[in-house]
Amino acid sequence: MKTVLSAIAFCVFLGFINAKESPPKVQVYSRNPGEHGKDNTLICHVSGFHPPDISIQLLKNGVEIPDAKQTDLAFEQGWQFHLTKSVGFTPASGEEYTCRVRHLKNLKTYTWEPDM
Repeated sequence: MKTVLSAIAFCVFLGFINAKESPPKVQVYSRNPGEHGKDNTLICHVSGFHPPDISIQLLKNGVEIPDAKQTDLAFEQGWQFHLTKSVGFTPASGEEYTCRVRHLKNLKTYTWEPDM
């Protein structure tokens, strides 16, 4: 049994070694079409990144929106990871909603476009 567990651990280790560093692909969108004054859900989906050293923040006018929910970190073939963060919000005219993603030492901000 120890041999089997050691072999599995070794294979996982090799997978991490062979995986290349990849920046995340980021999509910021809402569950429903954006309409001012109507409840909605702001979603930031981050995918295709490696290693899994990442953080996601959902912001309104540069301030983190409280009570956001985040999925568990998951991976795809080739050790590319994905993660989604979402929060309920009510779009208002003049407000800016963004997703700030830090991967390794890189920090980028992506803006939600409401399609209005």
